Amino acid sequence: MRRILLLEDDINLNRGIKLCLTKEGYEVMSCFDIAAAKAAFKALEIDLIISDISLPDGSGLEFCQEIRRQSNVMIIMLTSYNQEYDIVAGYEHGADDYVTKPFSLMVLVSKINALVKRIAEPNSDVLVSDDLSLSLSEMKVTLDNEPLPLSKTELKILTIFMKNPKQILSSDQLLEHIWDVKGDYVDSNTVSVNISRLRQKIGKEKIRTVRGVGYLWVDDVQK
Repeated sequence: MRRILLLEDDINLNRGIKLCLTKEGYEVMSCFDIAAAKAAFKALEIDLIISDISLPDGSGLEFCQEIRRQSNVMIIMLTSYNQEYDIVAGYEHGADDYVTKPFSLMVLVSKINALVKRIAEPNSDVLVSDDLSLSLSEMKVTLDNEPLPLSKTELKILTIFMKNPKQILSSDQLLEHIWDVKGDYVDSNTVSVNISRLRQKIGKEKIRTVRGVGYLWVDDVQK
């Protein structure tokens, strides 16, 4: 059973989400402030975090950023904001997806199910490209033999590139692989924002932008 950490200070919304997800077969740990969420995350094995942005003891974005420094756990942000800046800020702080309030619980469930499906099945292959190594069995990345923490979305994008080296991949192709939906249903900035973050971590020269076409992994990849 997948365990979800729910950080939402609205008591009624928290209870509603927990009830819905419990019926879907998830174990939900409800928290109403960041301090409790940090304690729960430290004590328990968490598969996915759902976090509000505005919380009584701080910012959900900062909580997300702190968690991302130590873990690749999946994160969905809940926000009352719908401006492009706020959405991009969520991704930049390490979130894998977001839901804008008010929202349908079924939409949230669909996003959670899609994220959970991204957990890779055991695979012994290791992909190596120059100083970068990706273990598909453990879904872990090393750079110069040092562990490299990535968000789930960054990891998914890196996997697609390293499985398809020296091939131009369009934004639509990347979206279909990452979210299993057409790009029309996902924010248009998602691919560019996550590729920008990935470049900062692995080196800008590894992913080339082919203007008007897509993106290209420039180096050879060996198994």
